Formats: sequence, structure tokens, C-alpha cells
Amino acid sequence: MWRKRGDELWLLLHTEIQAKPEANFAERMFIYNLRIFDYFHHPAISLAILCDGRSNWRPSVYEFSYPDTHLRFEFGVVKLLDYQTQWASLEASRNPFAVVVMAHLKAQQTKRNASDRKTVKLNLIRRLYESGYSRPEVINLFRFIDWVMILPEGLKQAFWMELRTYEEERQMPYITSVEEIGFARGLQVGEQRGEQRGEQRGEQRQRSLILRQLNRRVGEVPESAQQRVERLTIAQLEALGEALLDFEQLADLLRWLEALEPGRE
Repeated sequence: MWRKRGDELWLLLHTEIQAKPEANFAERMFIYNLRIFDYFHHPAISLAILCDGRSNWRPSVYEFSYPDTHLRFEFGVVKLLDYQTQWASLEASRNPFAVVVMAHLKAQQTKRNASDRKTVKLNLIRRLYESGYSRPEVINLFRFIDWVMILPEGLKQAFWMELRTYEEERQMPYITSVEEIGFARGLQVGEQRGEQRGEQRGEQRQRSLILRQLNRRVGEVPESAQQRVERLTIAQLEALGEALLDFEQLADLLRWLEALEPGRE
């Protein structure tokens, strides 16, 4: 940025979104901040967004002391769990990130209750329309909600039918238009199109979506595990889509895949 008197001001923002507790997280925040300073020769604002489910995990300082040497690095922290007590403020906010936070919190709360998750997911999407967001905003926010609040196949079909009815009532078919979103809507859309190639493309998109979700959930998935996912049947793929909600690390995925091998339960 350029100030009125002509000199420049650097605003470097370093943001870390952390999904689970990590013993050396504060040290990693310091290292990244230091690397930014070393590269640009300007300080950066560091902010950690903690998305985990442990209310008492709040790293904000990295510090060490040696003879004649002391370092204390402090960084900003936003704990998404804190917003559970600020739900009314989130609902009243026009900031799109309020929707992101609500979707994240409700995804955590409904982790083991798919029926409640469907209801909450529909309510959140209705709010996108009722809050006056533009068409592109509705579609982009829906994509996040749909990604973070995955439903099992049976409830997924019921969800799309209810959403389609709601959009027709409002005469605003933003989301249920396959052309707008760019991926298949399951059995209902497959039957409407009646094309085998469309079903195959939908299946491949589903596999790609599952792999992206796994990469976000457990870190980079090695090629050998990706190949095993590619060989899963539709039923197994749907089961994996539901199971990955409980995954916390790569080992969870590998154990799940091992359980599919002959001779195992």
C-alpha cells in the first residue's frame, strides 16, 4: 500500500487453518513467520484459525531462553468453537464467513447424526437465500457447505428433493441446476438424463471429490492409496464418503482400506 506522503507500507498476512491439535504448532507458526520476514524483509501478521474440537487447546506463543538470548513470538488466534455461544451474532451477520463458521460448527455437532445433519444443512442453505446473498455468493457458499456437511447416499437423495422443492417455491433455481454447479446430483439426475456416459462422469467426479476431501482431512494421500480408492465400487465409495468424517490421520484411511481386503472383517 502507498501512504499519502508517498512511502510504502507492506501488509503481509500469514494465516494457518489448523484442524487438529499439534504439539509443535506454535513453533511452526514462528518458523513460517520468520521465513516470510527473511524473504520480504518485512514483518508479517500471523493468525491461527483453530478448527479443532478441543476448547482448551489455544497455542498463541512460541518462546525460548538461553544465556544472553531470549525469544518470545506471539501470534493471533481465532478459536471457532468460541462462536458456539455467539450463534445469534453469526445468524445476524452479512459476512459470508459467518456462514462458513456456522457450517463448520454444525458439521462437528452432527458428526454422528446424519439425519440432524441433513436438517441443519437445508436450514443453512435456506439462509443463503433469505439473507439476500447474490447468485454467485449463494453458489460459492453452497459448495463449501456441501463439502463440509457430507451426507450418506440415502439422505443425500432426500436432501436434493427438498432443496429442489424449496428453490421452485422461491423461483430461484441457483443450486439444483446441474449446469451451474457442474457435477451430478445422484440417482434423480441420472434417471432424468438416462445416459450411461453421464453416470460414468458423475461416478468419476464423485471419486475425485472423495480424494480431495481425503487430502484435506488426513493430508496428502499417497499414490498407492489413491489407486485403491479408484478401484472401489460405488457402494464402497459411498461408505468411504461417510467414514472419512471420522478420519483424523492417514492411518485411519489405510486401516479402512485394509478392512476391505479378503479375510478381514
